[in-house]
Amino acid sequence: MTPDHVLVPLDGSPLAAEALAHALATFDCPVTVLNVVTPLDAGMTEGGVLEPDGEREREAAERAERLVADARERAAAADRPVETTVETGDPAETILAYVADHDVDHVVMGGHGGERGSIARRLLGTIASTVVGEAPVTVTVVR
Repeated sequence: MTPDHVLVPLDGSPLAAEALAHALATFDCPVTVLNVVTPLDAGMTEGGVLEPDGEREREAAERAERLVADARERAAAADRPVETTVETGDPAETILAYVADHDVDHVVMGGHGGERGSIARRLLGTIASTVVGEAPVTVTVVR
């Protein structure tokens, strides 16, 4: 079944970049790129160890904007438009909510993110697992 709207959660990892490339090359439908900024006071982030401050929040927002701007550039190079959005929240919950609220019928995402051996890589693998297990739509995991 050919999807009508594909969502690509983008976290800055190489596999997420590959997921975007796969979605753009494979599906001839609207593609939305979603970056989820995890609140600094959430238990699974640095904020669980350090007190949040304005500087870290500003850096996280700037990083998110760079990621979606880069996604727009990569899509333009492939002669494909993309919609981009930045949301704040728990990554898996935010991805699933976006699917439910925006008529997404396919998700393409990296199997994990972050650098080799980093805590982000281990945690983001659980995000992919959660989305695969709970999404009401087809999920393609790029590895």
